[in-house]
Amino acid sequence: MKYPALLLLGLVLVAGAAVRLTPPASTAAEAAKPSAPPAAPGSGKTESVVLGGGCFWCLDAGYKLLPGVIHVTSGYAGGTVAKPTYEQVCTGQTGHAEVVKIDYDPARTSLAKILEYFWKVHDATQAGGQGNDLGPQYRSIILFADPAQQAAAESSRHEAQTHADKRITTEIVALKDFWPAEDYHQDYFAKNPDQAYCSAVIQPKVDKLRQLLKSWKSDEAKP
Repeated sequence: MKYPALLLLGLVLVAGAAVRLTPPASTAAEAAKPSAPPAAPGSGKTESVVLGGGCFWCLDAGYKLLPGVIHVTSGYAGGTVAKPTYEQVCTGQTGHAEVVKIDYDPARTSLAKILEYFWKVHDATQAGGQGNDLGPQYRSIILFADPAQQAAAESSRHEAQTHADKRITTEIVALKDFWPAEDYHQDYFAKNPDQAYCSAVIQPKVDKLRQLLKSWKSDEAKP
């Protein structure tokens, strides 16, 4: 009976080690979650802008990397139906685009910087969608809240066009209503990093944007 007992004890110890070595279910999510930029002194003020460029899950994850961004809300804008649902927007019949409302601290970043980043987060030269996400709900769009935002958007688009090899398709229109998307769409990538679309499409974009922001930071540090 001695040897079976020792064998059983060995199996228990090995199993215990395996359990400890297995990362918690939340580990993958924490690893993939866009890390918040380091805190910096702010103004206490918040300004907002609404942008669309493909799937709002991608924009949400991308803009959370940008220093000065306080909060990102996924939603719908640019259409004719009040309080649209995701299913309605997906039909392409409501006129809405998937967008994000970006709240930012103007003491830490600027509208010009947010718009400059916009041309890096998506392909503004693709008409009718982004990548394999096709349909009017995935169009490139900037929705301005006032004349100052309109002027900034038009200036930024003009500058971006000088560096693009194709015509930029981005619409610049007045914001009438912003409708927040359903709760399960908020922070989608952070909560679902292992979902097929997130790992195949969003994670590579996030990695690329992290490198872009490192290069921007390096350039700003140069004398």
